Amino acid sequence: MSYTLIFSHSSLKEISRIKRNNPARYNKLSKLLEELMSHPRTGTGHPEPLKSGGGVTYSRRINAHDRLIYDIYDDRVEVLVLSVCGHYNDK
Repeated sequence: MSYTLIFSHSSLKEISRIKRNNPARYNKLSKLLEELMSHPRTGTGHPEPLKSGGGVTYSRRINAHDRLIYDIYDDRVEVLVLSVCGHYNDK
């Protein structure tokens, strides 16, 4: 089963900024996004459900400071990417 990735407006802006300013981080992020399409709950970056996410919101490490935050919707086979910068709300 392959999940469809959907991006929030803010995550698209963050990804664009990373692509321009930090190619190495962008490459790692791209690999994580590819992995999300196949298996959003396992894999690289130590995926974990967020306590306040109701079992839908997950986090993966991009690097020591940044996290990939996303929601998984199994009924629609979609992953909504919420954020790719910062560590939760400490931007």
